[in-house]
Amino acid sequence: MKKLSIQYPWQRLERGQGFFVPCIDTAAVRTEGLNKALGFRLFDARAKIGIRDGFTGVWFYRLGG
Repeated sequence: MKKLSIQYPWQRLERGQGFFVPCIDTAAVRTEGLNKALGFRLFDARAKIGIRDGFTGVWFYRLGG
């Protein structure tokens, strides 16, 4: 498996916020992004695969509190 070089801004994300990562291999990006969130002990992190502004990718977000 290829090592992905995406900088996930989990440390700056507050509850209820999210960010979009455009990509082709959505399954790999989703898995790696959620694993990075666990490194910051963010157990409320979620990910949805979708299309935004014509780009396929993954929307990562934290549940609102």
